[in-house]
Amino acid sequence: MDSASEHKPGEFPRIAFLGLDGLLVSFGDRLSEPANRAALALRHAVERESWPGVEETTASLVSTYLRFDALAEDGAGLRARLAELVESRDWTTAELPTGRKLWRVPAVFGTDLAPQLEEAASLAGVSMDDAIKEIAASRLRVQTLGFAPGQPYLGELPENWTIPRQTDLTPRVQVGALCVAIRQMTLFSVSTPTGWRQVAQTALRLFRPEAEAPFLLRPGDEVLFQPVDRAAYERLRAEGPDGGAVAEAIP
Repeated sequence: MDSASEHKPGEFPRIAFLGLDGLLVSFGDRLSEPANRAALALRHAVERESWPGVEETTASLVSTYLRFDALAEDGAGLRARLAELVESRDWTTAELPTGRKLWRVPAVFGTDLAPQLEEAASLAGVSMDDAIKEIAASRLRVQTLGFAPGQPYLGELPENWTIPRQTDLTPRVQVGALCVAIRQMTLFSVSTPTGWRQVAQTALRLFRPEAEAPFLLRPGDEVLFQPVDRAAYERLRAEGPDGGAVAEAIP
């Protein structure tokens, strides 16, 4: 066996079976930019391979998952092919998938719509004005989708934003809420309770079940949040589900 399939504890990448019909390749035990890059790049490579019997692929923050037809495909053989692909290069330095988009999303920071901006800024050791500038200057990657349909985890912010989640839940944030914790941001696709601190509100609707492609963002896309005032936010919200967001292809 090669090193990807015969590993020591703590070594990455690591390949493991999940149940009878799943394989998981892990690139780390905690979030990092290289591990997330590797997970996204490997998933794209697996899709290009079009291996018989592979029915689904997805990427989480630091891992790539394959689901296969266990009745039609030999799991051991598929694992061997996967291990060969994993060992073929250093995925932590791989190019990200093609077809990605850069989204520019208007957001109103603070106000009664996002009342935890001051608290989050204090925990990050900056003023509210500087907090807005730091977030707006950060080109955040969609690291994965999860928790709710089409909901992105975005990162990473500068290190001073390694702030904890709340100990208590906010009873409810609205669709389009922008919240922060542990150097990540999440843009809520549904209205829900959360332990993340809300710092801004957008008028963007990410989950569109009526559309042919119900999830607006894809893993690997990037997002820039553009501060707007309350009046602009209200106008954009009235204009439709895009909330003023625009996208361009990433070369």
